[in-house]
Amino acid sequence: MKYRAEVNVMPLKALLDPQGKAVEARLHNMGAKAVANVRIGKHITLEVDAPDQKTAAALVEKACKDLLHNPIMESYEYKIENQK
Repeated sequence: MKYRAEVNVMPLKALLDPQGKAVEARLHNMGAKAVANVRIGKHITLEVDAPDQKTAAALVEKACKDLLHNPIMESYEYKIENQK
């Protein structure tokens, strides 16, 4: 069965996000003063062929831990759904 995984990788909340700060400052300069706490991350989609959702989740978890994020600077979360 095929599954689609949506992975979001974000800088840890305790760390400064210079890219997010630059975007926030530009938005303020454009008049969007109500925007605050901009954080820039990565969105990754994966197609996983696995016998069940639990196995697919294990494969995605391993990919996240081993390759897709830097545990010193980033956190991640993901969701998995059946591919239609």
